[in-house]
Amino acid sequence: MSMFSIFNVSGSAISAQSQRLNLVSSNLANADAVAGPDGQGYKSRQAIFQTVPMGSEATAGLKVIGITESSAPFKRVHDPNHPSADADGYVNYSNVNPVEEMVNMISASRSYQNNVEVMNTAKTLLLKTLQMGQ
Repeated sequence: MSMFSIFNVSGSAISAQSQRLNLVSSNLANADAVAGPDGQGYKSRQAIFQTVPMGSEATAGLKVIGITESSAPFKRVHDPNHPSADADGYVNYSNVNPVEEMVNMISASRSYQNNVEVMNTAKTLLLKTLQMGQ
C-alpha cells in the first residue's frame, strides 16, 4: 500500500459523507411536507455504503451503492381545516424524524472532518519525509 492510496481512501469517504449530508439536508427540508393530492408524501431517504477492500479491482475506500426510502408510515395529524385533509380530517405529513436526522447529520459531518484530518496528516507526513531527503 503506497502512501498515496491514503488520499484515495479518505477522498472516497469524504465523497460518500458529502452525499449523506445532502440526503440529510433534503430530509430536513421536507420534514414538515404534506402529502400531495395523490396521497404520496415525502419519505425519508438514507444512503447505503459499501467498503471496497485494498487489492480489489476498484479503488479502495467507501462508496454509496444505493439510496433507500424509509418504510415508516406517514405522520397522520387530525386537522380537518387543512386543505390537504382527507375525508376523516387527517393530514399525512412526511415520515422524517428531525431528531434522527440531526444525529445523522452530526455523525456524517464528524466522519467528513475526520477524513479531512487524515488527509492533512498524510500530507504533513509526506512533506516531512521529503524534507528529510534534503
